[in-house]
Amino acid sequence: MQKSGNFKAVFFKDIIGQTEVKERLLHMFKDNRVPHALLFSGPEGSGNLPAAFAFIQYVFCTDKQAQDSCGQCPSCLKASKLVHPDMHLVFPISKSKHVRTSNDLVKEFREAFLEMPYMTLNDWFNSLNAENKQPLIPADEANDILKKLSYTSYEGGYKVMMIWQPEKMNTESANKLLKILEEPPEKTLFVMVCNHPEQLLATIISRVQQILFYQLPVEDISKGLIAQYQCDPAAARQAALLSDGSYREAQLLLQHSDGGTAYLQNFRAFMLIALKFDAPKAVAWIDENARTGREKQKQFLQYGLEIFRDCLMMNFGSADLVRHSGEEKEFVGKFSRFVHRRNYERLLEEFNSAFYHIERNANPKILFMDLIMKTNELINMPA
Repeated sequence: MQKSGNFKAVFFKDIIGQTEVKERLLHMFKDNRVPHALLFSGPEGSGNLPAAFAFIQYVFCTDKQAQDSCGQCPSCLKASKLVHPDMHLVFPISKSKHVRTSNDLVKEFREAFLEMPYMTLNDWFNSLNAENKQPLIPADEANDILKKLSYTSYEGGYKVMMIWQPEKMNTESANKLLKILEEPPEKTLFVMVCNHPEQLLATIISRVQQILFYQLPVEDISKGLIAQYQCDPAAARQAALLSDGSYREAQLLLQHSDGGTAYLQNFRAFMLIALKFDAPKAVAWIDENARTGREKQKQFLQYGLEIFRDCLMMNFGSADLVRHSGEEKEFVGKFSRFVHRRNYERLLEEFNSAFYHIERNANPKILFMDLIMKTNELINMPA
Protein backbone atom coordinates (compact mmCIF):
# COMPACT_ATOMS: atom_id res chain seq x y z
CA MET A 1 0.00 0.00 0.00
CA GLN A 2 1.30 3.46 -0.88
CA LYS A 3 2.59 5.52 2.04
CA SER A 4 0.88 8.78 2.87
CA GLY A 5 4.27 10.47 2.64
CA ASN A 6 3.90 10.36 -1.17
CA PHE A 7 0.88 12.65 -0.85
CA LYS A 8 1.76 16.24 -1.88
CA ALA A 9 -0.15 17.94 0.91
CA VAL A 10 1.34 21.40 0.41
CA PHE A 11 -0.78 21.96 -2.71
CA PHE A 12 -4.39 23.10 -2.54
CA LYS A 13 -5.30 20.61 -5.26
CA ASP A 14 -4.32 17.70 -3.02
CA ILE A 15 -6.41 18.75 -0.03
CA ILE A 16 -9.43 16.41 0.22
CA GLY A 17 -12.70 18.30 -0.29
CA GLN A 18 -13.06 21.71 1.46
CA THR A 19 -13.57 23.40 -1.93
CA GLU A 20 -15.21 26.54 -0.51
CA VAL A 21 -12.44 27.03 2.04
CA LYS A 22 -9.72 26.75 -0.60
CA GLU A 23 -11.51 29.25 -2.84
CA ARG A 24 -11.89 31.65 0.07
CA LEU A 25 -8.17 31.51 0.86
CA LEU A 26 -7.18 32.09 -2.75
CA HIS A 27 -9.53 35.06 -3.14
CA MET A 28 -8.34 36.50 0.17
CA PHE A 29 -4.77 36.64 -1.09
CA LYS A 30 -5.61 37.78 -4.62
CA ASP A 31 -7.77 40.61 -3.22
CA ASN A 32 -4.96 41.64 -0.84
CA ARG A 33 -7.19 41.01 2.19
CA VAL A 34 -4.98 38.66 4.18
CA PRO A 35 -5.28 39.52 7.90
CA HIS A 36 -2.22 39.29 10.13
CA ALA A 37 -3.64 36.27 12.00
CA LEU A 38 -5.65 33.31 10.66
CA LEU A 39 -7.10 30.43 12.66
CA PHE A 40 -7.66 27.27 10.61
CA SER A 41 -10.28 25.73 12.87
CA GLY A 42 -11.77 22.26 12.44
CA PRO A 43 -11.85 18.67 13.72
CA GLU A 44 -8.91 16.30 13.36
CA GLY A 45 -8.70 14.83 9.87
CA SER A 46 -10.66 17.69 8.27
CA GLY A 47 -7.58 18.91 6.40
CA ASN A 48 -6.91 22.15 8.28
CA LEU A 49 -3.26 21.21 8.93
CA PRO A 50 -2.24 20.39 5.32
CA ALA A 51 -4.36 23.33 4.09
CA ALA A 52 -2.40 25.67 6.36
CA PHE A 53 0.87 24.55 4.77
CA ALA A 54 -0.66 24.78 1.28
CA PHE A 55 -1.64 28.38 2.06
CA ILE A 56 1.81 29.20 3.46
CA GLN A 57 3.46 27.77 0.35
CA TYR A 58 1.11 29.88 -1.81
CA VAL A 59 2.07 33.00 0.18
CA PHE A 60 5.79 32.35 -0.42
CA CYS A 61 5.43 31.25 -4.08
CA THR A 62 7.06 33.65 -6.57
CA ASP A 63 5.16 32.31 -9.59
CA LYS A 64 1.60 31.88 -8.30
CA GLN A 65 -0.84 30.06 -10.58
CA ALA A 66 -4.57 30.75 -10.76
CA GLN A 67 -5.55 28.02 -8.30
CA ASP A 68 -2.29 26.96 -6.63
CA SER A 69 1.37 27.62 -6.00
CA CYS A 70 3.74 26.70 -8.82
CA GLY A 71 5.67 24.06 -6.86
CA GLN A 72 8.81 24.81 -8.88
CA CYS A 73 10.24 28.11 -7.71
CA PRO A 74 12.95 28.13 -5.01
CA SER A 75 10.46 29.39 -2.41
CA CYS A 76 8.01 26.56 -3.14
CA LEU A 77 10.75 23.95 -3.00
CA LYS A 78 11.78 25.15 0.45
CA ALA A 79 8.23 25.60 1.73
CA SER A 80 7.19 22.14 0.52
CA LYS A 81 9.89 20.62 2.75
CA LEU A 82 8.98 22.96 5.65
CA VAL A 83 12.48 24.48 5.57
CA HIS A 84 11.72 27.98 4.26
CA PRO A 85 13.82 30.41 6.38
CA ASP A 86 10.82 32.73 6.91
CA MET A 87 8.53 29.90 8.06
CA HIS A 88 8.66 29.32 11.81
CA LEU A 89 7.02 26.26 13.37
CA VAL A 90 5.48 25.88 16.81
CA PHE A 91 3.72 22.74 18.01
CA PRO A 92 2.98 20.80 21.21
CA ILE A 93 5.90 19.09 22.89
CA SER A 94 6.48 16.98 25.96
CA LYS A 95 8.97 18.97 28.01
CA SER A 96 12.04 17.16 29.27
CA LYS A 97 15.68 17.80 30.10
CA HIS A 98 16.54 17.80 26.39
CA VAL A 99 13.31 19.25 24.93
CA ARG A 100 12.41 22.80 25.92
CA THR A 101 10.73 24.23 22.79
CA SER A 102 9.65 23.22 19.28
CA ASN A 103 13.15 24.06 18.06
CA ASP A 104 14.39 20.85 19.70
CA LEU A 105 11.98 18.69 17.66
CA VAL A 106 11.56 20.61 14.41
CA LYS A 107 13.35 17.95 12.35
CA GLU A 108 11.07 15.24 13.77
CA PHE A 109 7.98 17.38 13.14
CA ARG A 110 8.91 17.93 9.49
CA GLU A 111 9.44 14.21 8.96
CA ALA A 112 6.17 13.31 10.70
CA PHE A 113 4.10 15.81 8.72
CA LEU A 114 5.60 14.89 5.36
CA GLU A 115 4.85 11.23 6.13
CA MET A 116 1.34 11.96 7.50
CA PRO A 117 -0.06 15.29 6.19
CA TYR A 118 -3.37 14.64 8.00
CA MET A 119 -1.40 13.98 11.19
CA THR A 120 -3.26 14.09 14.50
CA LEU A 121 -1.82 15.00 17.89
CA ASN A 122 -1.93 11.31 18.77
CA ASP A 123 0.07 10.48 15.60
CA TRP A 124 2.64 13.12 16.49
CA PHE A 125 3.19 11.88 20.05
CA ASN A 126 3.21 8.26 18.90
CA SER A 127 6.02 9.12 16.49
CA LEU A 128 7.98 10.45 19.48
CA ASN A 129 7.14 7.41 21.64
CA ALA A 130 5.52 9.90 24.02
CA GLU A 131 1.87 8.88 23.66
CA ASN A 132 1.28 8.85 27.43
CA LYS A 133 2.84 12.29 28.00
CA GLN A 134 1.01 15.59 28.34
CA PRO A 135 1.25 17.79 25.20
CA LEU A 136 1.79 21.47 25.80
CA ILE A 137 3.17 24.68 24.33
CA PRO A 138 5.12 26.18 27.25
CA ALA A 139 5.88 29.80 28.14
CA ASP A 140 9.44 29.35 26.81
CA GLU A 141 7.85 28.88 23.38
CA ALA A 142 6.12 32.25 23.53
CA ASN A 143 9.43 33.95 24.34
CA ASP A 144 10.95 32.18 21.33
CA ILE A 145 8.09 33.38 19.08
CA LEU A 146 8.74 36.99 20.12
CA LYS A 147 12.45 36.56 19.41
CA LYS A 148 12.00 34.98 15.96
CA LEU A 149 9.53 37.60 14.79
CA SER A 150 11.88 40.41 15.78
CA TYR A 151 14.27 39.31 13.03
CA THR A 152 14.20 40.76 9.52
CA SER A 153 12.70 38.57 6.81
CA TYR A 154 15.39 36.54 5.03
CA GLU A 155 13.77 36.84 1.60
CA GLY A 156 12.15 40.24 1.96
CA GLY A 157 8.53 39.05 2.07
CA TYR A 158 6.26 37.67 4.77
CA LYS A 159 7.47 36.12 8.00
CA VAL A 160 5.05 33.31 8.82
CA MET A 161 4.56 31.86 12.29
CA MET A 162 2.69 28.55 12.01
CA ILE A 163 1.30 27.38 15.37
CA TRP A 164 -0.26 23.93 15.45
CA GLN A 165 -2.63 23.22 18.35
CA PRO A 166 -2.49 26.71 19.99
CA GLU A 167 -5.08 25.42 22.47
CA LYS A 168 -2.21 23.52 24.11
CA MET A 169 -0.65 26.80 25.28
CA ASN A 170 -0.65 27.30 29.02
CA THR A 171 -2.08 30.58 30.34
CA GLU A 172 1.29 32.33 30.59
CA SER A 173 2.20 31.35 27.03
CA ALA A 174 -1.20 32.39 25.65
CA ASN A 175 -1.02 35.80 27.32
CA LYS A 176 2.41 36.45 25.82
CA LEU A 177 1.11 35.48 22.38
CA LEU A 178 -1.80 37.87 22.85
CA LYS A 179 0.57 40.82 23.14
CA ILE A 180 2.21 40.21 19.77
CA LEU A 181 -1.17 39.49 18.14
CA GLU A 182 -2.25 42.97 19.23
CA GLU A 183 0.78 44.69 17.65
CA PRO A 184 2.43 42.32 15.15
CA PRO A 185 5.61 43.35 13.29
CA GLU A 186 5.14 44.48 9.70
CA LYS A 187 4.66 41.72 7.06
CA THR A 188 4.10 39.12 9.79
CA LEU A 189 1.49 36.41 9.30
CA PHE A 190 0.24 34.09 12.02
CA VAL A 191 -1.31 30.85 10.77
CA MET A 192 -2.77 28.83 13.64
CA VAL A 193 -4.25 25.37 13.22
CA CYS A 194 -6.72 24.46 15.92
CA ASN A 195 -9.01 21.50 16.69
CA HIS A 196 -10.67 22.94 19.80
CA PRO A 197 -11.15 26.73 19.48
CA GLU A 198 -13.37 26.73 22.57
CA GLN A 199 -10.20 26.06 24.61
CA LEU A 200 -8.50 29.24 23.40
CA LEU A 201 -8.64 32.52 25.30
CA ALA A 202 -11.56 34.63 24.09
CA THR A 203 -9.14 37.54 23.64
CA ILE A 204 -7.09 35.46 21.17
CA ILE A 205 -10.21 34.41 19.24
CA SER A 206 -11.19 38.07 18.93
CA ARG A 207 -7.86 38.93 17.28
CA VAL A 208 -7.83 36.27 14.57
CA GLN A 209 -9.93 35.53 11.52
CA GLN A 210 -11.32 32.01 11.71
CA ILE A 211 -11.30 29.79 8.65
CA LEU A 212 -13.75 27.01 9.42
CA PHE A 213 -13.17 23.44 8.26
CA TYR A 214 -15.91 20.83 8.57
CA GLN A 215 -16.06 17.05 8.74
CA LEU A 216 -15.55 15.61 5.28
CA PRO A 217 -18.40 13.98 3.33
CA VAL A 218 -18.20 10.23 2.69
CA GLU A 219 -17.85 10.74 -1.07
CA ASP A 220 -14.89 13.11 -0.73
CA ILE A 221 -13.10 10.70 1.60
CA SER A 222 -13.80 7.73 -0.69
CA LYS A 223 -12.43 9.55 -3.74
CA GLY A 224 -9.36 10.63 -1.79
CA LEU A 225 -8.60 7.09 -0.61
CA ILE A 226 -9.01 5.62 -4.10
CA ALA A 227 -6.75 8.30 -5.62
CA GLN A 228 -4.07 7.89 -2.95
CA TYR A 229 -4.05 4.11 -2.51
CA GLN A 230 -5.62 2.78 -5.75
CA CYS A 231 -7.76 0.61 -3.44
CA ASP A 232 -11.04 -1.21 -4.02
CA PRO A 233 -13.91 1.35 -4.12
CA ALA A 234 -16.02 -0.77 -1.75
CA ALA A 235 -13.19 -0.83 0.82
CA ALA A 236 -12.71 2.92 0.42
CA ARG A 237 -16.40 3.59 0.97
CA GLN A 238 -16.48 1.29 4.02
CA ALA A 239 -13.54 3.17 5.57
CA ALA A 240 -15.16 6.52 4.72
CA LEU A 241 -18.45 5.49 6.33
CA LEU A 242 -16.71 4.59 9.58
CA SER A 243 -14.32 7.56 9.67
CA ASP A 244 -16.70 10.12 11.20
CA GLY A 245 -15.64 12.68 8.59
CA SER A 246 -11.90 12.35 9.31
CA TYR A 247 -9.57 11.55 6.41
CA ARG A 248 -6.86 10.45 8.81
CA GLU A 249 -9.22 8.02 10.54
CA ALA A 250 -10.26 6.70 7.12
CA GLN A 251 -6.60 6.07 6.25
CA LEU A 252 -6.15 4.06 9.44
CA LEU A 253 -9.37 2.14 8.86
CA LEU A 254 -8.33 1.25 5.32
CA GLN A 255 -4.88 0.13 6.39
CA HIS A 256 -6.27 -2.13 9.12
CA SER A 257 -9.37 -3.30 7.26
CA ASP A 258 -10.25 -6.96 6.71
CA GLY A 259 -13.27 -6.02 4.60
CA GLY A 260 -16.92 -5.29 5.34
CA THR A 261 -17.96 -8.89 5.96
CA ALA A 262 -15.41 -9.21 8.78
CA TYR A 263 -16.92 -6.15 10.48
CA LEU A 264 -20.41 -7.60 10.09
CA GLN A 265 -19.50 -11.05 11.39
CA ASN A 266 -17.85 -9.62 14.48
CA PHE A 267 -20.72 -7.25 15.21
CA ARG A 268 -23.31 -9.99 14.68
CA ALA A 269 -21.41 -12.29 17.06
CA PHE A 270 -21.26 -9.54 19.69
CA MET A 271 -25.00 -8.89 19.46
CA LEU A 272 -25.94 -12.59 19.62
CA ILE A 273 -23.86 -12.90 22.78
CA ALA A 274 -25.34 -9.73 24.25
CA LEU A 275 -28.93 -10.67 23.42
CA LYS A 276 -29.00 -13.71 25.75
CA PHE A 277 -25.77 -12.92 27.64
CA ASP A 278 -23.92 -16.14 27.02
CA ALA A 279 -21.07 -15.79 29.55
CA PRO A 280 -18.61 -18.40 28.11
CA LYS A 281 -19.05 -17.02 24.59
CA ALA A 282 -18.71 -13.49 25.94
CA VAL A 283 -15.34 -14.31 27.52
CA ALA A 284 -14.14 -15.98 24.30
CA TRP A 285 -15.25 -13.00 22.17
CA ILE A 286 -13.58 -10.55 24.55
CA ASP A 287 -10.31 -12.50 24.63
CA GLU A 288 -10.19 -12.58 20.84
CA ASN A 289 -10.98 -8.90 20.38
CA ALA A 290 -8.69 -7.74 23.18
CA ARG A 291 -5.76 -9.09 21.15
CA THR A 292 -6.62 -7.18 17.96
CA GLY A 293 -5.20 -3.82 19.07
CA ARG A 294 -6.67 -0.41 19.71
CA GLU A 295 -7.34 0.57 16.08
CA LYS A 296 -9.39 -2.59 15.38
CA GLN A 297 -11.31 -2.11 18.62
CA LYS A 298 -12.15 1.46 17.65
CA GLN A 299 -13.25 0.27 14.21
CA PHE A 300 -15.63 -2.26 15.77
CA LEU A 301 -17.24 0.45 17.91
CA GLN A 302 -17.51 2.90 15.01
CA TYR A 303 -19.06 0.17 12.87
CA GLY A 304 -21.64 -0.44 15.59
CA LEU A 305 -22.55 3.24 15.64
CA GLU A 306 -23.13 3.16 11.87
CA ILE A 307 -25.31 0.04 12.17
CA PHE A 308 -27.43 1.69 14.90
CA ARG A 309 -27.89 4.74 12.70
CA ASP A 310 -29.05 2.62 9.75
CA CYS A 311 -31.41 0.65 11.99
CA LEU A 312 -33.13 3.88 12.99
CA MET A 313 -33.42 4.92 9.34
CA MET A 314 -34.99 1.52 8.58
CA ASN A 315 -37.46 1.91 11.43
CA PHE A 316 -38.48 5.36 10.20
CA GLY A 317 -39.28 3.88 6.79
CA SER A 318 -36.26 5.56 5.19
CA ALA A 319 -34.56 2.49 3.73
CA ASP A 320 -33.19 4.66 0.91
CA LEU A 321 -31.07 6.50 3.52
CA VAL A 322 -29.46 3.28 4.79
CA ARG A 323 -25.75 3.55 3.98
CA HIS A 324 -24.95 -0.17 3.98
CA SER A 325 -25.82 -2.50 1.15
CA GLY A 326 -25.96 -6.20 0.31
CA GLU A 327 -25.55 -8.59 3.25
CA GLU A 328 -25.06 -5.71 5.67
CA LYS A 329 -28.33 -4.06 4.63
CA GLU A 330 -30.09 -7.41 5.02
CA PHE A 331 -28.70 -7.67 8.56
CA VAL A 332 -29.84 -4.12 9.35
CA GLY A 333 -33.37 -5.04 8.23
CA LYS A 334 -33.47 -7.95 10.70
CA PHE A 335 -31.63 -6.29 13.56
CA SER A 336 -33.50 -2.98 13.39
CA ARG A 337 -36.33 -4.29 15.60
CA PHE A 338 -33.89 -4.26 18.52
CA VAL A 339 -33.01 -0.58 18.00
CA HIS A 340 -35.79 1.91 18.70
CA ARG A 341 -36.51 5.34 20.15
CA ARG A 342 -36.27 4.18 23.76
CA ASN A 343 -32.78 2.70 23.55
CA TYR A 344 -31.15 4.34 20.51
CA GLU A 345 -29.53 7.27 22.32
CA ARG A 346 -28.34 5.03 25.17
CA LEU A 347 -26.72 2.62 22.71
CA LEU A 348 -24.91 5.53 21.03
CA GLU A 349 -23.83 6.84 24.42
CA GLU A 350 -22.39 3.49 25.53
CA PHE A 351 -20.53 2.82 22.26
CA ASN A 352 -19.19 6.39 22.10
CA SER A 353 -18.06 6.14 25.72
CA ALA A 354 -16.27 2.86 24.97
CA PHE A 355 -14.60 4.48 21.94
CA TYR A 356 -13.43 7.39 24.12
CA HIS A 357 -11.91 5.09 26.73
CA ILE A 358 -10.25 2.80 24.17
CA GLU A 359 -8.47 5.86 22.77
CA ARG A 360 -7.19 6.50 26.28
CA ASN A 361 -5.81 2.99 26.76
CA ALA A 362 -8.59 1.52 28.90
CA ASN A 363 -8.34 -2.19 29.68
CA PRO A 364 -10.25 -3.74 26.71
CA LYS A 365 -11.33 -6.87 28.60
CA ILE A 366 -13.02 -4.89 31.36
CA LEU A 367 -14.43 -2.36 28.89
CA PHE A 368 -15.97 -4.93 26.52
CA MET A 369 -17.46 -7.03 29.33
CA ASP A 370 -19.14 -3.89 30.66
CA LEU A 371 -20.32 -3.01 27.14
CA ILE A 372 -21.81 -6.48 26.56
CA MET A 373 -23.76 -6.30 29.84
CA LYS A 374 -25.09 -2.82 29.11
CA THR A 375 -25.97 -3.78 25.54
CA ASN A 376 -27.83 -6.83 26.86
CA GLU A 377 -30.00 -4.55 28.97
CA LEU A 378 -30.63 -2.06 26.18
CA ILE A 379 -31.47 -4.36 23.26
CA ASN A 380 -33.87 -6.33 25.45
CA MET A 381 -35.69 -3.17 26.39
CA PRO A 382 -39.25 -3.13 24.95
CA ALA A 383 -39.91 -0.54 22.27
